[in-house]
Amino acid sequence: MKYYIIAGEASGDLHGSNLIKAIHVEDPEARIHCWGGDLMANAGGNLIKHYRDLAFMGFVEVLKNIRTILANMRFCKEDILQFQPDALVLIDYPGFNLRIAKWAAQQNIPVYYYISPQLWAWHSSRIKVIRQSVRKMYVILPFEQAFYQKYQYPVTWVGHPLLDVTDAYQPDPHFRENNQLDQRPIIALLPGSRKQEIQRLLDVMLSTVPHFPEYQFVIAGAPAMPDAFYRDIMAALPDYSVRLLSNQTYALLAQASAALVTSGTATLETALFGVPQIVCYKGSNLSYQIAKRLVDIKYISLVNLIADAPIVTELIQHDCNPTRLLSEMTQLLQPDNTLQIKNAYAELRKILGQNGAAPRTAQAIVSDLKALAKK
Repeated sequence: MKYYIIAGEASGDLHGSNLIKAIHVEDPEARIHCWGGDLMANAGGNLIKHYRDLAFMGFVEVLKNIRTILANMRFCKEDILQFQPDALVLIDYPGFNLRIAKWAAQQNIPVYYYISPQLWAWHSSRIKVIRQSVRKMYVILPFEQAFYQKYQYPVTWVGHPLLDVTDAYQPDPHFRENNQLDQRPIIALLPGSRKQEIQRLLDVMLSTVPHFPEYQFVIAGAPAMPDAFYRDIMAALPDYSVRLLSNQTYALLAQASAALVTSGTATLETALFGVPQIVCYKGSNLSYQIAKRLVDIKYISLVNLIADAPIVTELIQHDCNPTRLLSEMTQLLQPDNTLQIKNAYAELRKILGQNGAAPRTAQAIVSDLKALAKK
């Protein structure tokens, strides 16, 4: 059978790659076209569009790039029609994917959604599009089942796919040696995977470096971002002797004693590696003001949202400044606080469910498609 899979950012590329591998197990003859990244391509997908051309963050940024977004959408529809897939599989990325879902349903293409849009956070009215367009929804957060139940829309909780990814990771015993790092404890800086995030947050994160000489700071370079982009930002700042390591985020987290992390999937990845962290978020002022009025959640980090408790400190918008970050970092590195966070991470892990999210989802999609074919 033929599958068309759309992911629009780095986390979607990761989860999409594991889903592609699992689909090939269930359907060895599968032909897969995808929007995503290098991981999905390496997993066996025919990469049509890279997410580096798709990731726009915030309301203002989306408006600025609306022509590009609309052109991408037109191209996507044309490519789907040309490929004529048996199934369209969408991974998060709701601004784009929900519009494609609505259109695909009108073309009588079965639509499956893996990793729900965060309807529970804002714009829950989008449930109408999902009910009308999405044949099956596979959710990864435990509270999402109850959320959808309120709208009489049955979903399947498959567990969180990061459990498989982090559990399968084997630390590199030569990581420090191979990257010319000394024996001081490491503080990892994860400034995000989008240009806008990195531009707004990296300099704030770097401001803490001179205050902690007993630590070494290492930037985790995002897979689709060239090193030159980071170095241009770093060149405008004092020489902090900070290392930049691209495509080694998990290797870095496996060695880190603490981390500064941009809000997103990386906060949960950091927690699953047991690394105490501070979560940072900064958008344009206009985007932030709009979001503040629309979003109805207590926390912005997945760690705190899933636990429904303030496990990690969140520094949002104006609070994300050098003075406040220095103060919170000083507190974070105290042994008692570090231990408390690690204990809370252990409880968080129990909430996330069982391993095997991608195989369960692939099995369900393929099984449903086979049942459809018999009708």
